[in-house]
Amino acid sequence: MITARAQHRMMPFGGLLDRYVAGGFLRVFGLSLAVITGLYITADFFERIGSLLESGAPVATILRYFMFKAPLLISRVVGFATLFSTLFCLGLLARTQEITAIRSNGVSVQRIALPLLVISLCLSGMTFFWNETLVPIFSRNAQQIYRTEIKQKRQLSLFGTRNIWIRGDGSFINIDNFDPRSNTLKGVTVFTLNRDFSLRSLIEIPDAQWGVRSWETQGAVEWELRPDGKLTRGDSVANIPITETPNDLKLLARDADEYSYYELQKQISDMKSKGIDTTALDVDLQNKLAIPLVSLLMVLLATPFAIKRQMSNSVSLSFGITMVIAFGYWVLTAFCISLGRSGALPALPAAWIPNFIFLMIGLYFFTAEE
Repeated sequence: MITARAQHRMMPFGGLLDRYVAGGFLRVFGLSLAVITGLYITADFFERIGSLLESGAPVATILRYFMFKAPLLISRVVGFATLFSTLFCLGLLARTQEITAIRSNGVSVQRIALPLLVISLCLSGMTFFWNETLVPIFSRNAQQIYRTEIKQKRQLSLFGTRNIWIRGDGSFINIDNFDPRSNTLKGVTVFTLNRDFSLRSLIEIPDAQWGVRSWETQGAVEWELRPDGKLTRGDSVANIPITETPNDLKLLARDADEYSYYELQKQISDMKSKGIDTTALDVDLQNKLAIPLVSLLMVLLATPFAIKRQMSNSVSLSFGITMVIAFGYWVLTAFCISLGRSGALPALPAAWIPNFIFLMIGLYFFTAEE
Protein backbone atom coordinates (compact mmCIF):
# COMPACT_ATOMS: atom_id res chain seq x y z
CA MET A 1 0.00 0.00 0.00
CA ILE A 2 1.42 3.39 -1.00
CA THR A 3 1.54 5.91 1.83
CA ALA A 4 0.61 9.60 1.48
CA ARG A 5 4.24 10.55 1.95
CA ALA A 6 5.28 8.26 -0.89
CA GLN A 7 2.49 9.66 -3.06
CA HIS A 8 3.77 13.18 -2.57
CA ARG A 9 7.27 12.07 -3.53
CA MET A 10 5.91 10.72 -6.81
CA MET A 11 3.89 13.88 -7.51
CA PRO A 12 5.00 15.04 -10.96
CA PHE A 13 6.26 18.58 -11.26
CA GLY A 14 4.04 20.95 -13.19
CA GLY A 15 0.72 19.63 -11.91
CA LEU A 16 -2.30 21.58 -10.73
CA LEU A 17 -0.75 22.43 -7.35
CA ASP A 18 2.45 23.75 -8.91
CA ARG A 19 0.56 25.87 -11.44
CA TYR A 20 -1.68 27.26 -8.70
CA VAL A 21 1.23 28.26 -6.43
CA ALA A 22 3.32 29.58 -9.31
CA GLY A 23 0.42 31.60 -10.74
CA GLY A 24 -0.26 33.28 -7.40
CA PHE A 25 3.42 34.09 -6.96
CA LEU A 26 3.87 35.54 -10.45
CA ARG A 27 0.82 37.81 -10.12
CA VAL A 28 2.16 39.28 -6.87
CA PHE A 29 5.71 39.42 -8.23
CA GLY A 30 4.75 41.44 -11.31
CA LEU A 31 2.82 43.98 -9.24
CA SER A 32 5.43 44.23 -6.46
CA LEU A 33 8.29 44.61 -8.96
CA ALA A 34 6.49 47.49 -10.67
CA VAL A 35 5.63 49.21 -7.37
CA ILE A 36 9.10 48.79 -5.81
CA THR A 37 10.81 49.98 -9.01
CA GLY A 38 8.54 53.03 -9.07
CA LEU A 39 9.41 53.81 -5.45
CA TYR A 40 13.12 53.36 -6.17
CA ILE A 41 12.96 55.73 -9.15
CA THR A 42 11.05 58.27 -7.06
CA ALA A 43 13.64 58.07 -4.27
CA ASP A 44 16.48 58.43 -6.79
CA PHE A 45 14.74 61.45 -8.33
CA PHE A 46 14.42 63.25 -4.99
CA GLU A 47 18.04 62.40 -4.18
CA ARG A 48 19.16 64.16 -7.36
CA ILE A 49 16.53 66.88 -7.48
CA GLY A 50 18.99 69.54 -6.33
CA SER A 51 21.47 68.97 -9.16
CA LEU A 52 18.64 68.48 -11.68
CA LEU A 53 17.04 71.84 -10.81
CA GLU A 54 20.42 73.56 -10.69
CA SER A 55 21.32 72.33 -14.16
CA GLY A 56 18.11 73.67 -15.69
CA ALA A 57 17.81 70.56 -17.85
CA PRO A 58 14.57 70.17 -19.84
CA VAL A 59 11.92 67.81 -18.49
CA ALA A 60 12.31 65.62 -21.58
CA THR A 61 16.03 65.16 -20.84
CA ILE A 62 15.33 64.21 -17.22
CA LEU A 63 12.68 61.70 -18.33
CA ARG A 64 15.13 60.18 -20.83
CA TYR A 65 17.75 59.89 -18.09
CA PHE A 66 15.46 57.95 -15.76
CA MET A 67 14.11 55.85 -18.64
CA PHE A 68 17.63 54.67 -19.46
CA LYS A 69 18.39 54.13 -15.77
CA ALA A 70 15.27 52.00 -15.19
CA PRO A 71 16.83 48.61 -16.20
CA LEU A 72 19.57 49.06 -13.58
CA LEU A 73 17.04 49.93 -10.88
CA ILE A 74 14.90 46.93 -11.85
CA SER A 75 17.87 44.58 -11.50
CA ARG A 76 18.54 45.94 -8.01
CA VAL A 77 15.01 45.29 -6.68
CA VAL A 78 14.30 41.87 -8.22
CA GLY A 79 15.47 40.08 -5.05
CA PHE A 80 13.36 42.33 -2.83
CA ALA A 81 10.28 41.72 -5.01
CA THR A 82 10.92 37.95 -4.90
CA LEU A 83 11.14 38.02 -1.11
CA PHE A 84 7.92 39.99 -0.67
CA SER A 85 6.04 37.90 -3.26
CA THR A 86 7.02 34.63 -1.55
CA LEU A 87 5.93 35.88 1.86
CA PHE A 88 2.65 37.28 0.54
CA CYS A 89 1.78 34.32 -1.73
CA LEU A 90 2.47 31.53 0.79
CA GLY A 91 1.14 33.69 3.63
CA LEU A 92 -2.16 34.09 1.80
CA LEU A 93 -2.39 30.32 1.27
CA ALA A 94 -1.72 29.76 4.96
CA ARG A 95 -4.26 32.37 6.03
CA THR A 96 -7.02 30.72 3.94
CA GLN A 97 -6.07 27.30 5.40
CA GLU A 98 -5.03 26.03 1.97
CA ILE A 99 -1.55 25.17 3.23
CA THR A 100 -3.13 23.10 6.00
CA ALA A 101 -5.34 21.25 3.50
CA ILE A 102 -2.43 20.54 1.19
CA ARG A 103 -0.17 19.32 3.99
CA SER A 104 -2.93 17.07 5.34
CA ASN A 105 -2.56 15.06 2.13
CA GLY A 106 1.08 14.35 2.90
CA VAL A 107 2.63 17.16 0.85
CA SER A 108 5.59 18.72 2.62
CA VAL A 109 6.41 22.41 2.79
CA GLN A 110 9.48 21.80 0.64
CA ARG A 111 7.31 20.24 -2.10
CA ILE A 112 4.82 23.12 -1.92
CA ALA A 113 7.64 25.62 -2.35
CA LEU A 114 9.30 23.69 -5.21
CA PRO A 115 7.68 25.77 -8.01
CA LEU A 116 8.83 28.94 -6.24
CA LEU A 117 12.39 27.59 -6.07
CA VAL A 118 12.32 26.77 -9.78
CA ILE A 119 10.95 30.23 -10.61
CA SER A 120 13.56 31.92 -8.40
CA LEU A 121 16.31 29.93 -10.12
CA CYS A 122 14.98 31.11 -13.48
CA LEU A 123 14.82 34.67 -12.14
CA SER A 124 18.46 34.42 -11.10
CA GLY A 125 19.47 33.33 -14.60
CA MET A 126 17.32 36.02 -16.20
CA THR A 127 18.79 38.66 -13.88
CA PHE A 128 22.33 37.70 -14.90
CA PHE A 129 21.34 37.81 -18.58
CA TRP A 130 19.56 41.16 -17.99
CA ASN A 131 22.68 42.57 -16.30
CA GLU A 132 24.88 41.36 -19.14
CA THR A 133 22.81 42.72 -22.02
CA LEU A 134 20.43 45.60 -21.28
CA VAL A 135 21.89 47.11 -18.10
CA PRO A 136 25.37 48.04 -19.45
CA ILE A 137 23.97 49.66 -22.61
CA PHE A 138 21.20 51.58 -20.84
CA SER A 139 23.47 52.59 -17.95
CA ARG A 140 26.08 54.02 -20.32
CA ASN A 141 23.39 56.03 -22.11
CA ALA A 142 22.02 57.28 -18.79
CA GLN A 143 25.46 58.40 -17.64
CA GLN A 144 26.11 60.05 -21.01
CA ILE A 145 22.89 62.06 -20.65
CA TYR A 146 23.75 62.98 -17.07
CA ARG A 147 27.29 64.10 -17.92
CA THR A 148 26.76 65.96 -21.18
CA GLU A 149 23.14 67.12 -21.11
CA ILE A 150 22.36 67.59 -17.42
CA LYS A 151 25.77 68.49 -15.95
CA GLN A 152 26.84 70.00 -19.31
CA LYS A 153 30.38 68.64 -19.15
CA ARG A 154 32.26 68.04 -22.37
CA GLN A 155 33.12 64.43 -23.11
CA LEU A 156 36.86 64.12 -22.47
CA SER A 157 37.24 60.43 -23.19
CA LEU A 158 35.37 57.51 -24.63
CA PHE A 159 36.90 55.12 -22.10
CA GLY A 160 35.67 56.39 -18.74
CA THR A 161 38.59 56.76 -16.34
CA ARG A 162 41.11 55.13 -18.69
CA ASN A 163 43.06 56.69 -21.55
CA ILE A 164 41.69 60.19 -20.94
CA TRP A 165 42.61 62.94 -23.41
CA ILE A 166 42.30 66.58 -22.33
CA ARG A 167 43.05 69.68 -24.37
CA GLY A 168 44.88 72.32 -22.34
CA ASP A 169 46.27 75.78 -23.11
CA GLY A 170 48.84 75.06 -25.80
CA SER A 171 49.02 71.39 -24.85
CA PHE A 172 47.36 68.01 -24.91
CA ILE A 173 47.29 65.77 -21.82
CA ASN A 174 46.91 62.00 -21.83
CA ILE A 175 46.07 60.14 -18.60
CA ASP A 176 46.39 56.36 -18.41
CA ASN A 177 44.04 56.01 -15.46
CA PHE A 178 42.15 58.12 -12.92
CA ASP A 179 41.34 56.55 -9.54
CA PRO A 180 38.19 58.33 -8.28
CA ARG A 181 38.53 56.83 -4.78
CA SER A 182 41.98 58.27 -4.05
CA ASN A 183 41.78 61.23 -6.49
CA THR A 184 44.99 60.07 -8.16
CA LEU A 185 46.11 60.28 -11.77
CA LYS A 186 48.35 57.51 -13.10
CA GLY A 187 50.64 57.73 -16.12
CA VAL A 188 50.19 61.37 -17.15
CA THR A 189 51.83 62.58 -20.37
CA VAL A 190 51.76 66.29 -21.29
CA PHE A 191 52.42 67.23 -24.92
CA THR A 192 53.28 70.95 -25.18
CA LEU A 193 52.95 72.50 -28.61
CA ASN A 194 54.34 75.43 -30.52
CA ARG A 195 52.13 77.96 -32.28
CA ASP A 196 52.24 75.88 -35.45
CA PHE A 197 51.11 72.84 -33.40
CA SER A 198 54.48 71.14 -33.69
CA LEU A 199 55.74 69.32 -30.61
CA ARG A 200 57.87 71.48 -28.30
CA SER A 201 58.33 69.20 -25.29
CA LEU A 202 57.01 66.12 -23.55
CA ILE A 203 56.45 65.79 -19.80
CA GLU A 204 56.03 62.33 -18.24
CA ILE A 205 54.44 62.19 -14.78
CA PRO A 206 54.08 58.78 -13.06
CA ASP A 207 51.53 59.96 -10.46
CA ALA A 208 49.59 63.10 -9.61
CA GLN A 209 47.60 63.59 -6.39
CA TRP A 210 44.90 66.21 -5.93
CA GLY A 211 45.92 68.71 -3.23
CA VAL A 212 43.91 71.60 -1.84
CA ARG A 213 43.32 73.39 -5.14
CA SER A 214 45.60 71.78 -7.72
CA TRP A 215 47.26 68.59 -8.86
CA GLU A 216 50.55 67.85 -7.08
CA THR A 217 53.21 65.83 -8.91
CA GLN A 218 56.42 64.03 -8.06
CA GLY A 219 59.14 62.49 -10.20
CA ALA A 220 58.12 64.32 -13.37
CA VAL A 221 60.55 64.10 -16.32
CA GLU A 222 60.56 66.63 -19.17
CA TRP A 223 61.84 65.83 -22.66
CA GLU A 224 62.53 68.92 -24.76
CA LEU A 225 62.65 68.69 -28.52
CA ARG A 226 65.63 70.67 -29.83
CA PRO A 227 65.70 72.31 -33.27
CA ASP A 228 68.06 69.59 -34.51
CA GLY A 229 65.42 66.98 -33.67
CA LYS A 230 67.14 65.56 -30.59
CA LEU A 231 65.43 65.10 -27.22
CA THR A 232 67.07 66.37 -24.05
CA ARG A 233 66.02 65.03 -20.68
CA GLY A 234 65.62 66.99 -17.47
CA ASP A 235 63.67 67.00 -14.23
CA SER A 236 60.44 68.97 -14.20
CA VAL A 237 58.53 70.51 -11.33
CA ALA A 238 55.86 72.05 -13.52
CA ASN A 239 52.26 71.59 -12.46
CA ILE A 240 49.92 69.71 -14.75
CA PRO A 241 47.96 72.20 -16.88
CA ILE A 242 44.63 70.52 -16.00
CA THR A 243 41.78 72.75 -14.91
CA GLU A 244 39.46 69.80 -14.28
CA THR A 245 38.99 68.88 -10.62
CA PRO A 246 38.45 65.32 -9.32
CA ASN A 247 34.69 66.01 -9.26
CA ASP A 248 34.84 66.84 -12.97
CA LEU A 249 36.81 63.70 -13.75
CA LYS A 250 34.48 61.56 -11.61
CA LEU A 251 31.74 62.32 -14.09
CA LEU A 252 33.79 60.19 -16.51
CA ALA A 253 33.99 57.28 -14.10
CA ARG A 254 32.14 54.23 -15.34
CA ASP A 255 30.50 52.12 -12.68
CA ALA A 256 30.78 48.36 -12.82
CA ASP A 257 27.10 48.31 -13.86
CA GLU A 258 28.13 49.89 -17.17
CA TYR A 259 30.22 46.84 -18.04
CA SER A 260 29.19 43.30 -18.79
CA TYR A 261 31.05 40.56 -16.94
CA TYR A 262 33.39 39.92 -19.86
CA GLU A 263 33.98 43.63 -20.54
CA LEU A 264 34.92 44.18 -16.92
CA GLN A 265 37.15 41.10 -16.98
CA LYS A 266 38.96 42.51 -20.03
CA GLN A 267 39.39 45.92 -18.41
CA ILE A 268 40.89 44.31 -15.30
CA SER A 269 43.33 42.36 -17.46
CA ASP A 270 44.37 45.52 -19.34
CA MET A 271 44.87 47.49 -16.13
CA LYS A 272 46.92 44.72 -14.52
CA SER A 273 49.19 44.62 -17.56
CA LYS A 274 49.95 48.31 -16.90
CA GLY A 275 50.61 47.72 -13.21
CA ILE A 276 47.41 49.48 -12.06
CA ASP A 277 45.73 48.23 -8.88
CA THR A 278 42.41 46.48 -9.64
CA THR A 279 41.34 45.42 -6.14
CA ALA A 280 38.00 47.22 -6.26
CA LEU A 281 37.20 45.98 -9.77
CA ASP A 282 38.02 42.38 -8.79
CA VAL A 283 35.32 42.61 -6.12
CA ASP A 284 32.85 44.12 -8.61
CA LEU A 285 33.60 41.28 -11.03
CA GLN A 286 32.78 38.60 -8.44
CA ASN A 287 29.75 40.58 -7.36
CA LYS A 288 28.31 40.30 -10.87
CA LEU A 289 28.07 36.54 -10.32
CA ALA A 290 26.92 36.62 -6.70
CA ILE A 291 24.14 39.24 -6.78
CA PRO A 292 21.82 37.52 -9.32
CA LEU A 293 21.45 34.54 -6.94
CA VAL A 294 19.69 36.70 -4.37
CA SER A 295 16.24 35.65 -5.69
CA LEU A 296 16.91 31.99 -4.86
CA LEU A 297 18.17 32.94 -1.39
CA MET A 298 15.08 35.04 -0.69
CA VAL A 299 12.72 32.13 -1.46
CA LEU A 300 14.65 29.84 0.88
CA LEU A 301 14.49 32.44 3.65
CA ALA A 302 10.89 33.52 3.12
CA THR A 303 9.19 30.13 2.87
CA PRO A 304 9.51 29.08 6.55
CA PHE A 305 8.33 32.50 7.76
CA ALA A 306 5.41 32.65 5.33
CA ILE A 307 3.70 29.48 6.55
CA LYS A 308 3.83 30.36 10.24
CA ARG A 309 0.45 31.30 11.66
CA GLN A 310 1.73 34.54 13.17
CA MET A 311 3.04 35.62 9.77
CA SER A 312 0.09 34.53 7.68
CA ASN A 313 -2.39 36.52 9.77
CA SER A 314 -0.71 39.89 9.19
CA VAL A 315 0.29 41.50 5.90
CA SER A 316 2.03 44.30 7.79
CA LEU A 317 4.12 41.73 9.66
CA SER A 318 5.03 40.10 6.34
CA PHE A 319 6.17 43.44 5.03
CA GLY A 320 8.14 44.08 8.23
CA ILE A 321 9.93 40.74 7.98
CA THR A 322 10.65 41.50 4.33
CA MET A 323 12.29 44.77 5.30
CA VAL A 324 14.37 43.15 8.06
CA ILE A 325 15.65 40.31 5.85
CA ALA A 326 16.36 42.58 2.87
CA PHE A 327 18.03 45.21 5.05
CA GLY A 328 20.18 42.58 6.76
CA TYR A 329 21.31 41.12 3.43
CA TRP A 330 22.19 44.45 1.83
CA VAL A 331 23.97 45.75 4.94
CA LEU A 332 26.10 42.60 5.11
CA THR A 333 26.76 42.79 1.37
CA ALA A 334 27.79 46.45 1.54
CA PHE A 335 30.05 45.74 4.53
CA CYS A 336 31.82 42.82 2.84
CA ILE A 337 32.21 44.70 -0.45
CA SER A 338 33.69 47.64 1.44
CA LEU A 339 36.21 45.32 3.08
CA GLY A 340 37.02 43.79 -0.29
CA ARG A 341 37.56 47.10 -2.04
CA SER A 342 39.86 48.27 0.75
CA GLY A 343 41.92 45.07 0.44
CA ALA A 344 40.97 43.74 3.88
CA LEU A 345 39.24 40.74 2.25
CA PRO A 346 40.10 38.92 -0.99
CA ALA A 347 37.64 39.57 -3.81
CA LEU A 348 36.08 36.09 -3.83
CA PRO A 349 35.01 35.91 -0.16
CA ALA A 350 34.07 39.61 -0.13
CA ALA A 351 31.44 38.98 -2.81
CA TRP A 352 30.27 35.52 -1.75
CA ILE A 353 30.25 35.60 2.09
CA PRO A 354 26.77 37.26 2.30
CA ASN A 355 25.31 34.66 -0.08
CA PHE A 356 26.94 31.80 1.85
CA ILE A 357 25.68 33.03 5.24
CA PHE A 358 22.12 33.58 4.03
CA LEU A 359 22.17 30.26 2.15
CA MET A 360 23.09 28.40 5.35
CA ILE A 361 20.38 30.22 7.32
CA GLY A 362 17.81 29.62 4.59
CA LEU A 363 18.62 25.92 4.22
CA TYR A 364 18.47 25.42 7.99
CA PHE A 365 14.95 26.87 8.35
CA PHE A 366 13.74 25.52 4.98
CA THR A 367 14.71 21.92 5.71
CA ALA A 368 13.55 22.13 9.35
CA GLU A 369 9.93 22.72 8.28
CA GLU A 370 7.78 19.64 8.11
